[in-house]
Amino acid sequence: MSIQTLDQTQQQQQQLHSLSLIAAHSHITGLGLDPVTLQPKESSQGMVGQLKARRAMGVVYKMIKMGKIAGRCVLLAGPPSSGKTALARGLAQNLSSNDDDDKEQTGSSGSNTVPFTAIAGSEIFSLELSKTEALTQAFRKSIGIKIKEETELISGEVVEIQIDRSITGGQKQGKLTIKTTDMETIYELGNKMIDGLTKEKVVAGDVITIDKASGKITKLGRSFARSRDYDAMGADTKFVACPEGELQKRDTVVHTVSLHDIDVINSRTQGVLALFTGDTGEISSEVRDQINAKVAEWKEEGKAEIVPGVLFIDEVHMLDIECFSFINRALEDEFSPIVIMATNRGISQTRGTSYKSPHGLPLDLLDRSIIVTTTIYKEDEINTILKIRAQEEEVEINDAALALLTQIGSETSLRYASNLISVSNQIALKRKSNNNIIEVHDIKRAYLLFLDSKRSVEFVTQNESQYIDDNGKVEISSQKQNNATDLDAMDTTE
Repeated sequence: MSIQTLDQTQQQQQQLHSLSLIAAHSHITGLGLDPVTLQPKESSQGMVGQLKARRAMGVVYKMIKMGKIAGRCVLLAGPPSSGKTALARGLAQNLSSNDDDDKEQTGSSGSNTVPFTAIAGSEIFSLELSKTEALTQAFRKSIGIKIKEETELISGEVVEIQIDRSITGGQKQGKLTIKTTDMETIYELGNKMIDGLTKEKVVAGDVITIDKASGKITKLGRSFARSRDYDAMGADTKFVACPEGELQKRDTVVHTVSLHDIDVINSRTQGVLALFTGDTGEISSEVRDQINAKVAEWKEEGKAEIVPGVLFIDEVHMLDIECFSFINRALEDEFSPIVIMATNRGISQTRGTSYKSPHGLPLDLLDRSIIVTTTIYKEDEINTILKIRAQEEEVEINDAALALLTQIGSETSLRYASNLISVSNQIALKRKSNNNIIEVHDIKRAYLLFLDSKRSVEFVTQNESQYIDDNGKVEISSQKQNNATDLDAMDTTE
């Protein structure tokens, strides 16, 4: 038995390596639009090509941020590997960013993050929940409620902290001297406040805020007055100005929750703990009606603000006619998000019916939707996307290998070509190539080892007799049919 020990550096490297998970769309950081004109850039934020579709999604993005498109439906329609899911991810990334320009246009205080929920069409078919319940929960997860609450805060610069600890281990007592530019006050400290200050590592010269209701302590940074001190400080130490005016101030705190969170808290005996256990189950319509009435009351009183979010349904053609009827009705509801659907189907049968329709969706739902189309990527766009994917996976590839990979992507599919990047990298590492750079023979080796869908179909067609068919017939013999007559049969006589 051998025991291996790792030093701290090796452990950190191993941990970082194990956490570097790279998804199919992890390189997407936005829609790649000009923030003023909404004109799409040729290659920006991981998005390449699809200029018309990105321009359309940019208009949808601005309308969402301005709150003018609630209860609408957007359909992303296009062939496979044409960037439909990438467009939805780019929209989600744009919505999650809180830039100052959007804050000015919306005019809302607090966080400007718009709720975004993504599901696949097949996710709603479950034994635990009915189809309509699963869709209802997805809809209500996409509606955010900003609840405004006034609270009293103590904000100032710490002058001195005195803590008296009992020798016998009894109650701890202390005093906190805190000041602003206009006044200075001494507060008596109890056990809870002393523990909070110790946990936050608050020392003299720190600027802090204390929530009087909850006792929560937040350290904002070091005071500029202490910037010349010769204390040991890290490179990330933040310096802030000493607060002005009164020590105690009233401030508005905004808590953002989804309607589904409120549903779960009010329908389960565990309360908030039900959110962590995942035990949501069916929620009665009576509970939801009461919550809707309460939220509407808060809205009238100015205590809450409704934020319509985005529900993205991928592979929407997997839904059946009952689900489509429910979506039609849900889009007319007062608490309705923006629904974005994606499909790669043409004229196909709508599930649960005997007729065919465009994209596998009923015509009444298509009539409610604004449709954004995507097209197959061109060869130069495939080249750029593969280059971005190689950078995302931290893989080096020379120009000749990238050109060959681009040709493979244009002849087969973009997904297959992007999958070959990591495979070719492993082959290059095994071969111990120069600086682990992927070369042409690495791509060729990976292409021969792993089949694309077209070559896989050809292989199955040629060897059809060796696979079990619909009638259960299969040829298990290892001898090929054409050589069976040339070989002597095994003698089975005694």
